[in-house]
Amino acid sequence: MSLAKSSSIVGIMTLLSRVLGFVRDQVLAIVFGAGAVTDVFLVAFKIPNFLRRLFAEGAFAQAFVPVFTEYKETKSPEALRDLAAHVVGTLAIVLLVISTLGVMLAPLLVMLFAPGFISDQSRFDLATHMLRITFPYLFFVSLLAYAGSIQNTFGRFAVPSFTPVLLNICMISAALFFSPMFAQPIVALAWGVFAAGLLQLALQLPFLQQLGLLPKPRWGWKHSGVRRILKLMAPAILGSSVAQINLLLDTIIASFLMVGSLSWLYYSDRLMEFPLGLLGVTLGTVILPRLSKEHAQKSPEQFKKTIDWALRLVCLIGIPSAIGLVVLAAPMISTLFEYGKFTPRDTTMASYSLIAYSLGLPAFILIKIFAPAFFARQDTKTPVRIGIIALVTNMVYNLLLVLPMVWLGFAAPHTALAIATSMSAWQQAYMLYLQLKAQGIYQLPAELLQLAKRMAIAWLVLGIVIWALSNHDWHTLNASARALKLLVIIVAGGVSYALALLLIGIKPKLFASP
Repeated sequence: MSLAKSSSIVGIMTLLSRVLGFVRDQVLAIVFGAGAVTDVFLVAFKIPNFLRRLFAEGAFAQAFVPVFTEYKETKSPEALRDLAAHVVGTLAIVLLVISTLGVMLAPLLVMLFAPGFISDQSRFDLATHMLRITFPYLFFVSLLAYAGSIQNTFGRFAVPSFTPVLLNICMISAALFFSPMFAQPIVALAWGVFAAGLLQLALQLPFLQQLGLLPKPRWGWKHSGVRRILKLMAPAILGSSVAQINLLLDTIIASFLMVGSLSWLYYSDRLMEFPLGLLGVTLGTVILPRLSKEHAQKSPEQFKKTIDWALRLVCLIGIPSAIGLVVLAAPMISTLFEYGKFTPRDTTMASYSLIAYSLGLPAFILIKIFAPAFFARQDTKTPVRIGIIALVTNMVYNLLLVLPMVWLGFAAPHTALAIATSMSAWQQAYMLYLQLKAQGIYQLPAELLQLAKRMAIAWLVLGIVIWALSNHDWHTLNASARALKLLVIIVAGGVSYALALLLIGIKPKLFASP
């Protein structure tokens, strides 16, 4: 299957998931607002979700796919099934132990990840209770990452990409239909997360069976393939997930700021995650198996062409998306969330952090492209070293920005956390590229740089058009008027951008997959 077709499949499924994700967030904003109980749920959900991204989508997937691909390309089907049996058996037992400890140590985890809750006993107790419900999600979704990685290696992207839709459906159902049944309605969301994990994993099993890769799990700590995966995972835990660690550190600091800070950061991050998921996660998902295969087949030129193709898409979609989010931050948040208990003040505060996050969007996408170039070569040490540096400097940026804002009485100190995260992302992306260049793996070709310079004209046109059309007091519009106006602006911006590209001679064939 071509990269373009694979990307289209993943992109369509991701789009469906992201759209439902927006519906989910709208429901949460309307039903629960951006207050204290919402902050509590976000902490209870973010802890297992963070570990999911750290271990499942991060370290495990990026260590497992290259090894599994090598077995697939160079060994017998029996050896491949044997590896799958030992990996899933080992993974399941380790996850079961971690999940059990997470439930037992929930109060300590809340103290660690949201120390600002300690002084408020009701928030602390509620966070502990919900974390005990949501933590097993890590078990289900990590096994889901294993199942999805196998399917991706065989060129099957549709089902793994569709699966996140179930999480959104479960959370929407919990908020609308089950929350009135609970003494504390927001607890229903925690049970929605638990149910989603179980359903997501169950969906994968028939498709693994079709591939003949649903063997009886076996403990395999000493299996050579498992040990190689574990060896690659150890450093990859930080190297592939620095952005998630940064976001979690933001949660810790935000728990000390004014009530609502966690919610404002959450809603702005969700909007930034939309293009990041559609492009960054899609590219990372698709190119890792391809780069792993090209490395196993010793095809360095094709390896470079795959990275070139991904970077051209960043120019075509990633940078314009960042421009759109910066200019339309307040209108988008107002249109999507400013209903029910979500106030105009919440819109303003969330728009500040969205602008800050959006400035780092291209860097987040570049990390999704550059990191797999190392993981495909089974080099996890380089990304982890860079990841640690970026993590430490992010904390420095936080202190340098947040403390002065608090001392000076700045109205939105949470914005500093988003600025620091974006700065750290740019630093990480640049350092990854420098290492790719230094090791002779990849260097930006002159043609790509020239293409970016030419496209800058179209980016400028896009920014001017949407800024001119969005200059309005959105709080005075009703819901349908906001939605219609935003749709018109997005369409007009897209059309003007496409026309500008054509006028400067940028043709679609430049973005065809290798």
